[in-house]
Amino acid sequence: MIRFQNIHKSYLVAGKDVPALAGIDFEIAAGEVFGIIGHSGAGKSTLVRLINLLERPTQGQVLIDGRDITALPDAGLRDLRRGIGMIFQHFNLLSSKTVAENVAFPLKLAGLRDAPAIKARVAALLARVGLTEHADKYPAQLSGGQKQRVGIARALATEPSILLCDEATSALDPQTTRSVLRLLAEINRELGLTIVIITHEMDVVRTVCDRVAVLDAGRVVELGPVAEVFLHPQHPTTRRFVLEAEHVDEGEQVDDYAHVPGRVVRLTFKGDATYAPVLGDVARNTGIDFSILAGRIDRIKESPYGQLTVAFTGDGVDAALQQLAARRITVEVLRP
Repeated sequence: MIRFQNIHKSYLVAGKDVPALAGIDFEIAAGEVFGIIGHSGAGKSTLVRLINLLERPTQGQVLIDGRDITALPDAGLRDLRRGIGMIFQHFNLLSSKTVAENVAFPLKLAGLRDAPAIKARVAALLARVGLTEHADKYPAQLSGGQKQRVGIARALATEPSILLCDEATSALDPQTTRSVLRLLAEINRELGLTIVIITHEMDVVRTVCDRVAVLDAGRVVELGPVAEVFLHPQHPTTRRFVLEAEHVDEGEQVDDYAHVPGRVVRLTFKGDATYAPVLGDVARNTGIDFSILAGRIDRIKESPYGQLTVAFTGDGVDAALQQLAARRITVEVLRP
């Protein structure tokens, strides 16, 4: 659906070119929820604004459905933007218009003049986001979560095929964030939209995204399925995001277990294996003992996972690790 080819973007600041993006090259598949994560200044907002050409690349091409959109004339660009909805961090609602009028606004900008058709479309959208009873209220009368739901309804008004979310949950509390993410997941599942989410929160990526790109200083430093990137981060920036999401001090390393005897390993369980008594079975089969040093059990989208840091002792440790691997448990030896 979306392809970035050798994208570079620089800004002229005080007479000097300051790079924001350098050598971006990846694609986003149709119908997936794709996360772009990075710290402030990493270039993620610049990258997403290239998709609707609110920013133009200094070098490279942006392709949507195989079309180089950087070559589109003004009329073609307007048509393109009608097919791309955008949700903003601070909602960007028109304070002087009601909820219904805010949702109707893009339809009128697109040239629709059929008042009954607009009314019916707005009613359907407000029902989808659970705000039917708030149609005649003004933004100031709404909570943050309700405002963002208005923003989602407005973004869907012109029936886009792509939905861009620029830090859409950053201004919300955790409970409201979860409800908005559930709504986005429903929209993706029911409408088949391609959703691109910019965030600096790994929890957002873990909850709703299929794949993720990690940006650092304008470059993609890690890219892949969320489960792989989250459970086995390779780049230091990604590891910091994962540690922050798990509320783990970056200083907590294998050295913390120097006083613990045995071989220290990290075990990763996915799917049904997360809840199976695997460790107990393997311990009985091989005669080893184990101590659980750290662990977590949670979900990535709808799939459960678990990670345990374990110290194994006894003569059967090699056999135990082989049995764990045979059960499709990922085994990483942290200390031989």
